[in-house]
Amino acid sequence: MSTQAPDLPAPGGYAPAGKDNGIVKSKGTVNLPRPEGREPVQHRARKPEWLKVRAPGGENYLRLKTLMRSQGLHTVCEEAHCPNIGECWESGTATFMILGDVCTRACKYCAVAHGMPTELDWDEPRRVADSVAAMGLEHAVITSVNRDELSDGGAAIYAETIRQIHARVPGCTVEVLIPDFKGNEAALRTVVEARPEILAHNIDTVERLSKWIRPGGRYWRSISLLGAVKRLNPRQLTKSAIILGMGETEAEIRQGMRDLREASVDILTMGQYLRPSEHHVPLDRWVTPAEFRQWKEVGEGELGFGHVESGPLVRSSYHAREQARTIDPDGPGRITEILEADVDGGARIDAAEAALRASLVRPPAPRLVQIGGL
Repeated sequence: MSTQAPDLPAPGGYAPAGKDNGIVKSKGTVNLPRPEGREPVQHRARKPEWLKVRAPGGENYLRLKTLMRSQGLHTVCEEAHCPNIGECWESGTATFMILGDVCTRACKYCAVAHGMPTELDWDEPRRVADSVAAMGLEHAVITSVNRDELSDGGAAIYAETIRQIHARVPGCTVEVLIPDFKGNEAALRTVVEARPEILAHNIDTVERLSKWIRPGGRYWRSISLLGAVKRLNPRQLTKSAIILGMGETEAEIRQGMRDLREASVDILTMGQYLRPSEHHVPLDRWVTPAEFRQWKEVGEGELGFGHVESGPLVRSSYHAREQARTIDPDGPGRITEILEADVDGGARIDAAEAALRASLVRPPAPRLVQIGGL
């Protein structure tokens, strides 16, 4: 395997403008091993027919977009350039992205902006719950950016959002797609004890590629975090995702699926990597619908997942409502203790960024109320 970085179009890297909640900085360059002699798919290459979707713009899509902006909320559907946004928003479903729109990590496949968050919105749980009620949702999906500069990674706001939705919309199931909290079990417990119906954390890629693609994360931390959930609540449905098309091999995919089952993960989603920009991880290949069907059969038939949602356009929250209501969770697996924790490491920021952060710190507003165990 080669570890030579592919050519990039210009210095500076990926740094989208127009973010509300922090100072955006570049994600830098990509250094990713790929098979010798195999060139990546060109960024502007024509997509296969099975990946073509209608552009969003229907009545319900426009209504939801107006609602999100009026409430000052973000969705991962927009921030991560999800190809299913038209379908999902037209059907009245969306994945809320809490804790702002600037992430402390710089994952090389992700379209979410990286940098230094400067805001923490304690009223956000209420507004999310109000929006869930206004949308008439039966299943709400909540995810977030990483907030490594917070002592609990934002776990208290996750927990309060779950509680507010359950209180505001009785009968609505809640799925949370959480960060790894740097392996902080107290933060994880805060979320688990709020009782979401599904708790998800994505490994996103295979072990060999993880250190290049997710430089702030750790493969076994992510696997073991999911295993620890089952120790904290053996009846908790857990879920993860693997993105295909970044240079992984068939054997590595199968091993990643096995590793998740060692942590007793119940639900797995598998979808096609779509490169957000020329500054992101190069696309290695288009994965066919037939191969995705094959992985569903392997996951459910051979490895014992309760459900595998596998297809080119599948993303973590795709068809999530059905999963929350039909799958019976397994108990704890072999892995139940968190590995590779880095609770005391703090967000990885340079001296200039630390000085800028200090200059932006504001005294707490007198009417803010502490929520949960933060």
